[in-house]
Amino acid sequence: MTRLLVVLDVDSTLIGQEVVDLLAELAGVGDEVARVTEAAMRGELDFAASLARRVALLQGLPETVFAEVGDRITVTPGVPRLIDAVHAAHGAVAAVSGGFRQVLDPLAARLGLDRWHANDLEVVDGRLTGRVRGDVVDAAAKRERLLGWAAELRVPRAGTAAIGDGANDLLMMEASALSVAFAAKPAVRAAADVVLPGPSMEPVVRLLGLR
Repeated sequence: MTRLLVVLDVDSTLIGQEVVDLLAELAGVGDEVARVTEAAMRGELDFAASLARRVALLQGLPETVFAEVGDRITVTPGVPRLIDAVHAAHGAVAAVSGGFRQVLDPLAARLGLDRWHANDLEVVDGRLTGRVRGDVVDAAAKRERLLGWAAELRVPRAGTAAIGDGANDLLMMEASALSVAFAAKPAVRAAADVVLPGPSMEPVVRLLGLR
């Protein structure tokens, strides 16, 4: 039985960037995407609607942008140490993202994550169509992934921890035994068991009682 499961958000948590912003910059639509993001933060759009509008602005980008974005992202300090410590304790580390699997897949494999899940950008004839394939990874989906992975790995709720920074992470944080707000928005800081200002994930190792 796996005794510990740590689930991290990706953008601005596992990594230091927001992938959709990097893609928007490469598409020359950074300002437009920022305006949609701001509308969502004001509560004018829910996550699914804001994601759909932002992804639509990426239509026509060549799929080679995924490698370019992969070269630009930086892993949050302390993440490799956290992964090693959890694995040494026979636990599992997972990531769930409202971002995109085309960027998360190679990163997760490189880091040695045990499970991961993200949105799937539709690509046809080597270019982004401006649509997401399948169900959108929203707050409810993040919660379902945490609970599903815990059941699959036979981790009791007492052994679950969720780390995030945005409103999209609140439901999975609520479902876990330990919730950590990492360099987070005010609402997330208010709801979390532990608040970490960043920039390193190292303190989580101690929070989990690991070495």
